[in-house]
Amino acid sequence: MNSYEMNAENTLLPLALLALGKTGADVERMVREVRRTARRSGRAVSWADLENALRSGQADMSADLRRRAAVHEAGHAVVYTVTGVATVESASIGLHGIGMVTTTPNPSIPQNETWLMHSIACLLGGRSAELIVIGEALAGGGGADESDLARATAMALAAETSLGFSAYQPLLYRSGTMGTSELTCNRQLAERVSRRLEGAEAIARRIIEENRHALEDVAAQLVNVGILSGDEVRNLVGRTMDVTRSPNAPL
Repeated sequence: MNSYEMNAENTLLPLALLALGKTGADVERMVREVRRTARRSGRAVSWADLENALRSGQADMSADLRRRAAVHEAGHAVVYTVTGVATVESASIGLHGIGMVTTTPNPSIPQNETWLMHSIACLLGGRSAELIVIGEALAGGGGADESDLARATAMALAAETSLGFSAYQPLLYRSGTMGTSELTCNRQLAERVSRRLEGAEAIARRIIEENRHALEDVAAQLVNVGILSGDEVRNLVGRTMDVTRSPNAPL
């Protein structure tokens, strides 16, 4: 992202995007420090001062890792945008660890089984994009309880045990508190959850393959500037988010 001097024509959106994930107190402390530094230099605070301060916590990434992270986050962003289960607010790399896509759930669509499968597909979109574009996936998609794979597995498990979407004993409710550890003991349940995950991955892969050019455009912009607004993502994908769109509509 280019640096600009502060003036009435500049929008605060780029700075707001860079501040995602920070608390109001964090931003207030940062602004005070920027003001003190500028005063010591005998000048006014510039746009570049604020941008540099907000970027100071960026992860140090090689060109290869930056490209991989951009493809991963572009995958999430594209699948979210096409399915419509959530509105992309921003996509970034380097600002919050490796990368992040922030979204707002779409409250206008029914939370049925199609919505659930699309939601899982969105979580698997990053890994699917890596496999399609780069030919392999990094370990970052899994390995932690808040990872893409962990969250996708938890949703697929809920579909089979507590949401009534299972083809096997759909009326039998089993508490979500039993957790994914149950998958180790229950082979049949693990197979059903795995099949559901594979089905969602197939959805993600199809969307990415059909929107490959859009994904490459989003990834290229992330490599260049590090962060995109949701509107920028939607412009690159080539469609405007329709908040009334049903997830049952053909993709």
